[in-house]
Amino acid sequence: MGRPLFYEILEKPATSCIIGICSVIWFYIQKKHIGYQHVGLSYETAVEGHHWRIITSAFSHISVIHLVFNMSALWSLGIVEQLGHLGLGVAYYLQYTLVLIVLSGLVVLGMYHFLIQRFKIEYFRRVTAVGYSCVVFGWMTILSVKQPSSKLDLFGFLSLPISFAPFESLIFTSIIVPQASFLGHLSGIIVGYAIAWGLIHGMTNYWAVSMLGWVAVVFVFSLKRSGAYDFNFLEIESVTDPSLPSVRFIGNGRTLQMSTIPVEGVEIV
Repeated sequence: MGRPLFYEILEKPATSCIIGICSVIWFYIQKKHIGYQHVGLSYETAVEGHHWRIITSAFSHISVIHLVFNMSALWSLGIVEQLGHLGLGVAYYLQYTLVLIVLSGLVVLGMYHFLIQRFKIEYFRRVTAVGYSCVVFGWMTILSVKQPSSKLDLFGFLSLPISFAPFESLIFTSIIVPQASFLGHLSGIIVGYAIAWGLIHGMTNYWAVSMLGWVAVVFVFSLKRSGAYDFNFLEIESVTDPSLPSVRFIGNGRTLQMSTIPVEGVEIV
């Protein structure tokens, strides 16, 4: 008989929190009848300034099967938190989860841009992606390099050698789930290899907190500028230089200037 779930949760605190967050968001989406087009990431919405969707798309799942598959894989990959002796551990897991969320979103948008501009494939302009799979595939890839002897357990009965799991899962999901985002999953693999091979390195708690702060700033201001949510305490208006917005905090008279931060289908990631 296996160990009680409570002890496993204590050994995987970050993974457990992320699974809890994704589950609560899924429940909220179902309760409020929110569609994928309201939270998902597409090239068209990104061009329109909806940069906040890089974050919301990663944590949103539309179907319960999609949620269960991603969270089952993530739970297995939570072993990263227990590998402090290999230079991994909880801090490493949190730091590079943030990197995976942001960079995989940017990479998939870059792929969309290339296919639209170079090959004129307009399908990728409006296709909308949602799901945490980009991060799941990223951690599969990192673990396949750092700990190739590990196993990836899915649903408690399916076990895959981690060394082949990224590409096995990429092909498997593309065949079994036609709506699965091949490019979204591939972006996670690409960023995962960049991290595992040391091309992206040097993350510390300081840089992670700094990055999180800038992500929060971009999230709030892009949410405000896109009109998706009205923040009553912020007012953004044009000034003498049209390339710069004015940010006024209502009630105290202070004004700041800062540089601007430059549905046809759905894909699940």
